[in-house]
Amino acid sequence: MTASDPRPLTLTVEAEAGTVLVRVAGDLDFETCHELMRTVESCLGDRRDAGDGPAELRVEFSGLGGIDSTGLSTLLMIRRLTDLAGVRLHLDERPLALERLLDITGTLHHLTAPRAGRGREQRPGTG
Repeated sequence: MTASDPRPLTLTVEAEAGTVLVRVAGDLDFETCHELMRTVESCLGDRRDAGDGPAELRVEFSGLGGIDSTGLSTLLMIRRLTDLAGVRLHLDERPLALERLLDITGTLHHLTAPRAGRGREQRPGTG
């Protein structure tokens, strides 16, 4: 059995009506995760502190090849940035491998749970 070649990461950004969509294709790993982080930081921009950035950030993974622990760490950092900016994070079209990684690590709920207000976690029964 031979290891397959890594798939290069390709990111496509679309923005409209308060929503930014980042499409991820290829492998999200130690070699490529900085590209996703830089893209998200650019999408949130300096406006994240001013409150006039997008209301939602959607990251779509239908083209994801693979993901390692650094890729997972990057998703957690993205959640922190979106929380600070008061931006709702969505992880769309998660392939089975990503879904399983998020489930096994216990991060699925953390990454996808809604927040109430700017940067505050929503408590059960409050919203």
